Amino acid sequence: MQGLIQDRQLLISSLIEFAALYHGDTEIVTRTVEGPIHRYTYRDLHDRSKQLANALTRLGVKHGDRIGTLAWNTYRHFELYYGVSGMGAVLHTVNPRLFPEQIDYIVNHAEDQYLFFDLTFVPLVEKLAPQLKTVKGFVLMTDAAHMPKDSKIPNLLCYEDLIGKESKEFTWPEFDERTASSLCYTSGTTGNPKGVLYSHRSTVLHSYAVCQRDGLNLGSADTALVIVPLFHANAWGVPYGACMSGAKLVFPGPALDGKSVYELLRDENCNFSLGVPTVWLAFFQYIDQNAASLDLKKDIKLERCVIGGSAAPRAMIERFAKQFDCFVIHAWGMTEMSPLGTTGNLLKKHAGLPLEKRLDVQAKQGRTVYGVEIKITDDEGKELPRDGKAFGNVKVRGPWITSGYFKGEGGKILDDEGWFTTGDVATLDPDGYMQITDRAKDVIKSGGEWISSIDLENAAVGHPAVQEAAVIGVPHAKWQERPLLLVIKKAGQETTKEELLAFLEGKVAKWWLPDDIVFVDELPHTATGKLLKTKLREQYKDYKLPTPGA
Repeated sequence: MQGLIQDRQLLISSLIEFAALYHGDTEIVTRTVEGPIHRYTYRDLHDRSKQLANALTRLGVKHGDRIGTLAWNTYRHFELYYGVSGMGAVLHTVNPRLFPEQIDYIVNHAEDQYLFFDLTFVPLVEKLAPQLKTVKGFVLMTDAAHMPKDSKIPNLLCYEDLIGKESKEFTWPEFDERTASSLCYTSGTTGNPKGVLYSHRSTVLHSYAVCQRDGLNLGSADTALVIVPLFHANAWGVPYGACMSGAKLVFPGPALDGKSVYELLRDENCNFSLGVPTVWLAFFQYIDQNAASLDLKKDIKLERCVIGGSAAPRAMIERFAKQFDCFVIHAWGMTEMSPLGTTGNLLKKHAGLPLEKRLDVQAKQGRTVYGVEIKITDDEGKELPRDGKAFGNVKVRGPWITSGYFKGEGGKILDDEGWFTTGDVATLDPDGYMQITDRAKDVIKSGGEWISSIDLENAAVGHPAVQEAAVIGVPHAKWQERPLLLVIKKAGQETTKEELLAFLEGKVAKWWLPDDIVFVDELPHTATGKLLKTKLREQYKDYKLPTPGA
């Protein structure tokens, strides 16, 4: 017997229709690429998304065609999220921070029909255009006044001219909710990036996790500064969850420096924000350098901040709490997971904990949200206990987790029970909190035991003179590998190897202490802000440790 319930398709267009009807006057604010602040509403977003859908239809874009973007967090980019997917095409957001050769590969592999891009990327697109064989035309996301006069880009269109001539009347088509909606490529450190193809169904289901209390808790009372890029893993689902919940959104455009972030938080009274640790490092650096002229208590109203992409240092979580009374939601996920997997919200049992005890919980990556099953296993696939001590390979499955890569790249990626191996190594405690100890490829194996590079890095960043830290394993004749700590010092601050080692004592197991510390001016990062440890391991593969037996 089946239930007597209406069978309505879960489509992305239903989210923007809902937002326009029930939150039509709520603002969307953008610091534009051209410079000025732009303001409009969800109702305007809906109208312009329909104009865009009409324009794409006139250009001959069909159901399932891929439409690429090279763009920052702006209202125009946001319009593509709904205009493209809503009409039945596939939105393909490309990370502009990738190497040109990778962008070339990704656009051609996806077979993008049109490429929409911001003014910042005119020189990049001029260079790439001759190699992009499937792209029929290029759309510069600006107005006529800012169009370049002598561009070498073929079939170049102006975004505002393109949609300005179209009607605001468009009926969003109905189709199967399992239809592809958007495409994001992984930013892997080895091999070519692989495409993750999301569906309308998976995206709408994921939006519920963004809005639920123990997810990201995004609601209509929030004003959210969205620093996490629209070009990476669907901005952690916020563009969809915001329409579902009616939250006011603030987009920073290309200006992600500490000063610009501070000003938007202040001027728009943002109580919520989302971003990777590297952006927040720049934010705090700006505060430190301008402390005398800033009124933090008056200017910053942050209540919650989601930090993901890479592990948030405990010292950063603590600083948010002490300086702004802001609760950090430590989140974990990946492109293959749409991307939300776990969030670091507290349980009722944690109410009233002193800050130090609360930080013990917040420093973990959090508990899974409904829709994601998670377990840890040993190398033979045997499930390990959830005791907070055993650590193993993280595996996940669920209705918004990939079943395979675009065009079958990488072959079969799920085991016989449908589990996807994430490449992370973690513990799970009895309350369900996961703590990532490393990426499987980054874990340091010393004398048959594992050392967590993440725990060591987070401990090192707790030192007041440390701006950023990276830990890698280097060869050791006796122990196989031993940890090497690489440190960037804060501007105007000093510390020594001996002082740092003394600081780390008692914070990690004694045998985890690094065998050496090297002070550097910079550390390499991936296009999404994660430490590029493959490059560090190559750079220091012949490094001679000073310890006996090395």
